[in-house]
This record gives sequence, C-alpha cells and structure tokens, in this order.
Amino acid sequence: MNDNRRDLEDGGAMPEIETLERDARTDAGKPTAITVVIPAFNEEDAVAAEVRHLNDVLGKSGLRYEIIVVDDGSADATAERAEAEDCRLIRQPRNMGYGAALKRGFREARSELVVITDADGTYPAEEIPTLVAEAGSYDMVVGARIGDNVHIPLERRPAKWFLRVLASYLAGFKIPDLNSGLRVIRRAHVRRFAHILPNGFSFTTTITLALLCNDMSVGYHPIDYKKRIGNSKIRPSHAYRFLLLILRVMMLFNPLKIFLPLGAVVGAVGVAKLIYDIRLRNLSESAVMCLIAALLIWCVGLLADQNSRLGMDRETWD
Repeated sequence: MNDNRRDLEDGGAMPEIETLERDARTDAGKPTAITVVIPAFNEEDAVAAEVRHLNDVLGKSGLRYEIIVVDDGSADATAERAEAEDCRLIRQPRNMGYGAALKRGFREARSELVVITDADGTYPAEEIPTLVAEAGSYDMVVGARIGDNVHIPLERRPAKWFLRVLASYLAGFKIPDLNSGLRVIRRAHVRRFAHILPNGFSFTTTITLALLCNDMSVGYHPIDYKKRIGNSKIRPSHAYRFLLLILRVMMLFNPLKIFLPLGAVVGAVGVAKLIYDIRLRNLSESAVMCLIAALLIWCVGLLADQNSRLGMDRETWD
C-alpha cells in the first residue's frame, strides 16, 4: 500500500475529520489530505487502470489520500476489478444513479476535502494535485474541459453550449464548464445542499449552481478530456432533464432571474397592445390581461424570492 494512503489508515483507525481538516492546511495554507471518490457503473474495462493511475500520480504528489470506488450496482465485474486494486470499495445495493454514488462517497469520506473523478479514463489524474493546491483559495475547484485536447462528441456540443449559457445568465457568473466530473470540493458544502442534490447525472450541475447562487467562490482550471473507455451513460433525453434542473435550482436560489424577465416580456406585449389600442381609440381585453399577467408574474416572483431565502442552511447527515 502506498505510504501516503497508509497515513490515513494506520492501525485501522482514522483521525476525526476536524483533525484532518486542520492538518490539511499546515503546508503554507495548502490542503494536504484528500479523499478521491470514483462512482462506477459497469466500468469493468477501465476502473482498475484508473485506480492504478490515481495511486501512481497521488503517491508522487506528497498528498495524504484515500481512494473510494463506489460501485453503483454494476452488472459486470466492476466491483471485483476495483476490489483487487489499492482502494476502498463501497457497493450500492442497486443502481441508484451517479449522484447517489457520489453522495455515498462523500458520506464515507474520511477527509474534509474531496476530489471526484470518473472511472472511464477521461479525466487527467495528473491535474488533481494542481486542483487541490488551488482549493485553498476557493470553495470548489473545477477541471474545466477547455484544454488543447478535448474529446466531446459533436452531437452533444450544441446542447451543452445552450445549457452553459443559460446557467451562466441565471447564476450571474460565466461558467466555462457546467458539469465537469473532475472537481475538488469540501465535504461540508455537499452536506449543506444534500437535500437538493439529485441522484442522477445532474449532481455536478446542481452543486455548481448552488454554490454560485449562494455567493461562494468557484475556480476553474483548464484540463484536457480524453475519449472514454467503454460506452457513455449519457443519453439525449438528459439534456431536457438538465434544462429542467437548471430552472428548478434557480427557482430555489434566485427566482427573480426567471420571473422578472418573463414578466417584462408579457408586460411589454401589453404596453405595445395598449399603444395600438389608444391609436384606434379602443381598449382591448388582451392589453389589459397582459398588463395584469405581468403584475401577477412579478408578485409571484417576489413571493418565490422571499421563500428562497428561508431555510436553505440544512444538513442531512452527521
């Protein structure tokens, strides 16, 4: 077993998370202890090589670390391949989703700083020490897939661009990569928003918007993105789900970004129709209805904004 991992596991006991967090800032304010969480579903062809590569990279980094593979009810030999490597295997009783596997990994993590990555060999493990070093200045650091060698299928790029632009507008922050699966985040932030984090692929989108809409700092570091090993689990229908998710999250944190422009559009139609009616010396019902609808939309938006500011600081596990 790698010596750096042994630091976290000597004697079968693990220091308290608070102790690890304190230790993680002894090196000139830079974190030195991490947990790497890898959700895996039917990744028998890639998971073992990914764990070995992570151990090789992190073993040379000087970081204290542990690697957790969460097998999300795989129907192939994913669990067996991972168990044979230098990592901690956690098995989900059934396939519960990408987000559910990540949340299980965060609950089981024995350090406060957590790195998430995929089991399919797409993300560069070499960038993790850099991301961890930058985590001392941000609440979350994301590996943004905007490097020189990025392999994203062309058919997915229009939908990804539209969702990224929409999310950037709603969050009030330019988001280079909305749902990258390589990022470093503190366990406490996931615990805070656990009640809204979905069990599916939109986990990363949700935590990004949750942090940005609550005035937390998110840093982006350019990375490459390789062609995956095996078949992708993302389907075209997921784009629609991501769109609904973005709107739902914004309704939770910043509903005025939706209601104000919507009411403005309806109100503008009403005003234009009113001006037209005045020229004809005839006030139509449609102009009145549009103006009333705009006022109602704004009123609902104000109520939604008031509700969004209440009761968001909850924790769902100890």
